[in-house]
Amino acid sequence: MHNAPYMYPYQYRYQYQYPYYVNGPMNNNGRQSVYWTYPNEIMHANSFDTYRSSGGAGNILLTDYGPNPFTVNINEATKQNNTYRTALWTGTHLQVTLMSLNAGEDIGLEMHPDVDQFLRIEQGQGIVQMGKSKNDLNFKRNVYDDDAIFIPAGTWHNLTNTGNVSLKLYSIYAPPNHPFGTVHVTKADAQAAEEGSGDSNGKTVVFGRTPDEWVQYTEFLVNEGLEDVKRGINATHILQEFILMGVLVGKGYSPEKAYETVEEWERTGESKLLQQSKKM
Repeated sequence: MHNAPYMYPYQYRYQYQYPYYVNGPMNNNGRQSVYWTYPNEIMHANSFDTYRSSGGAGNILLTDYGPNPFTVNINEATKQNNTYRTALWTGTHLQVTLMSLNAGEDIGLEMHPDVDQFLRIEQGQGIVQMGKSKNDLNFKRNVYDDDAIFIPAGTWHNLTNTGNVSLKLYSIYAPPNHPFGTVHVTKADAQAAEEGSGDSNGKTVVFGRTPDEWVQYTEFLVNEGLEDVKRGINATHILQEFILMGVLVGKGYSPEKAYETVEEWERTGESKLLQQSKKM
């Protein structure tokens, strides 16, 4: 495979994230309405500046600032978030999301096989349940403002809001568990995105795209793979590289970023197996 220069243009990052201002109006279920911003506003928001509230609530632009260096008042950002889930920072090895659960609402019973998770409550109270089996959640604790929750990989868990106000928390995943720029306004949105569902036209949607949209989104990788075939590179090497790139795209990388990352693994020798398969 040839060594193409790394291209990760702003339009790819900005096209698929969902920034909104936290002082926008609420909809009828108490969730924040999502507001799109113009590209120049997003570009400014993704600079290395710190975004804090200054003299009043609602000045933090909640969007995914990863993987750039970034600082923020996490307590303030968490309290201002009114979506079920919004990604605030997505890197290669770690992700921070903000969450808000309405009174009586729960995250939903789930388990991450290869992801350790940290939760920190900034407002409200709840009950956390954990266990090795979804039918035996033998760890139960009441949790409150300032409490931290540690969830080992492979552990079934749930968190329920037992108070009368929204339960505000942030979550740290290691490695990341959601695509870059994830915004789930409601729990139903999260379930639809993660399990796959139909849109208003009855089309299947997975992580925010229909199957045909995924085909179009990954066309760059398809074309690069076809070029490798024309150059006579062996099939084992091509399959190894492009399957790896597909995995990275599923983790939130753009196709261009995934391509450059795998190419770098081969070029630097970080992956000896890729170098070996190329010489077969």
